Amino acid sequence: MAEINTILPDKWLMIVNPNAGVKKGTKDWPKILRILQEEKVDFDFRLTTCKGHAIEITAEAIAGGYRNICVVGGDGTLNEVLNGVPLTPGFTLGASAGSSTTTPCITLGMIPVGTGNDWCRMFNIPFDYLKAINLLKQKKTFLQDVGKVTYYHQNKQMIRYFMNVAGMGYDALVAKKTNMLKEKGLGGPLTYMYFVFASLFQFKFIEAVIEVDGKAAFKGEIFSMNVGICKYNGGGMMQVPFAIPDDGLLDVTLIKKTSKWMVVRYARKLFDGSLVDLPMVATYKGENIRIRSTGKLFLETDGESLGHTPFTFEVIPRCVTIVTGK
Repeated sequence: MAEINTILPDKWLMIVNPNAGVKKGTKDWPKILRILQEEKVDFDFRLTTCKGHAIEITAEAIAGGYRNICVVGGDGTLNEVLNGVPLTPGFTLGASAGSSTTTPCITLGMIPVGTGNDWCRMFNIPFDYLKAINLLKQKKTFLQDVGKVTYYHQNKQMIRYFMNVAGMGYDALVAKKTNMLKEKGLGGPLTYMYFVFASLFQFKFIEAVIEVDGKAAFKGEIFSMNVGICKYNGGGMMQVPFAIPDDGLLDVTLIKKTSKWMVVRYARKLFDGSLVDLPMVATYKGENIRIRSTGKLFLETDGESLGHTPFTFEVIPRCVTIVTGK
């Protein structure tokens, strides 16, 4: 990659995902573009053309001097942008081991057009386009933590960063089915909830061992698990209600093996955070989470389907500057 060009401290780069929100990005981008122009926002834009393209665009943009990047898309596009930052020469997420190096000043914003927009819920980013754009102009910022997970895909060790929530077990199965439908241009805001029930009786419980900060936390069969920086996933579910995005800790919600009819009975508790009061649910906090399983336990981060166990989760404290509505 080329050396970093002249820094553009005030200009925004809009990374637009036309497929976000089941093609809502395509339909609404002309309207968003017009509002950006009317509000006299200083910006350029790039359109993504395929899965993973926002990672490449981000790395090129930072090398090109952009320091303000706004996602016009959903949680998955934001996740790709985050993962593009450390691909730029000289840029990292957090301090390197034995080094005092910190993340260069990259500010991330969002105009939500995705199906879930769960990260936006955490930071009161309006779904109204004009209000979201005015937040970019005000540029009130917050320094949030980022999660890092090491996992395996086709027997190759991989790394992924996430800004919101990672899900395993049943959560990952539902995300995978939802993503397969979205890739066909189908589905909508209720698709995730549909698969929560439609996939229930085909899922098999997985035997797993969980360690938190080097100490044994759980051994047994699990139904679903979330590791969160923020609280919301699945289109408004509050599955990690104790998460604080700048406390330097990962929050874990574990649903142990239980009757699948109990899942149906208490599904409403997924939306107000009260699921953590149920006897089959356990919560943990820590800087490092390790998970092993007898069968393959699958993973999604910020709604993006990835690989399988073994997993190692780490937290990188306060390493990304974001535009917030709080």
